[in-house]
Amino acid sequence: MTGGNGFVGAAVIRALLSTGQRVRALVRPGSDRSNLDGVDVESVDGDITVTETLDAAMIGCRFVFHVAADYRLWVPDPEPMYATNVQGSVNVIEAAAHAGVEKLVYTSSVSTLGVNADGTPGDEETPVSVADMIGHYKRSKYLAEEAVGKRARELGLAVITVNPSTPMGPGDIKPTPTGRIILDAAAGRMPAYVDTGLNVVHVDDVARGHLLALRSGTPGQRYILGGTDLSLREILTLVAARTGRTAPTLRLPHWLVTSVAYVSEGWARLTGTEPRVSVAGARMSAKRMYFSSAKAVSELGYRSRPPEEAIAAAIGWFREHDYL
Repeated sequence: MTGGNGFVGAAVIRALLSTGQRVRALVRPGSDRSNLDGVDVESVDGDITVTETLDAAMIGCRFVFHVAADYRLWVPDPEPMYATNVQGSVNVIEAAAHAGVEKLVYTSSVSTLGVNADGTPGDEETPVSVADMIGHYKRSKYLAEEAVGKRARELGLAVITVNPSTPMGPGDIKPTPTGRIILDAAAGRMPAYVDTGLNVVHVDDVARGHLLALRSGTPGQRYILGGTDLSLREILTLVAARTGRTAPTLRLPHWLVTSVAYVSEGWARLTGTEPRVSVAGARMSAKRMYFSSAKAVSELGYRSRPPEEAIAAAIGWFREHDYL
């Protein structure tokens, strides 16, 4: 397991352990390992950009889950993101093939998929190109998915790709950009919203989808692991109901949010801090990121729980771990 100490990776490890599997987690030296505290997992130091650490970590492993990724909507220098998400993923594929791994599940993202202009849910076949990718994160994940598929075919390695939508729930230690939305709303720091939408899913459902992909997925295919399509206003209303706050009623125009994002990024570059609003995030908010998991449902037996449970679990975990 790469990225086993991260938000999604730790959830996949919990799912694997619940089925009696033995798990080895590759963890970057110096990274936050709190998600692995008290977890019966073999932890080894390594980095997906350092090939020799991968070769050593995969010895004796039957299956590999490649979950590690650099997930940020703004970076002062994008090169390390491409090195991790693209070349790092190729390194994992090559190491797995060299180690004789039977099957690999690669964690991509719905950010690599196309969205429909009319707001209807996209799926694995919705047309898209690299030119449609907004920001370095989406672009790097798109290029990574293409590179993984190409190298897997060349090496004859069985690789199944999963595309999680917007996970929420326990273990969001960084937190992720989506987790920050939940945190800000729960803390009363989101008095307004933009007209956008996301597909919300409990992180434990995404984790179970990884196991289903390993068991029943077709190599060379990809599967959306999503939940329920919700507008941002609906998400914030659910957070407000859970925290006793008032849901925002002021809708901001996209042009204003984008203008604020440019100013925020400029200030971030001057001060060395992270912007509160990124240009990529503002541009992405102009589209409704709605997706269908019908393929995973029919071919893998995938299911997802109501979004209220995902949001409640996220808020509960943030509260329990003093983020609020």
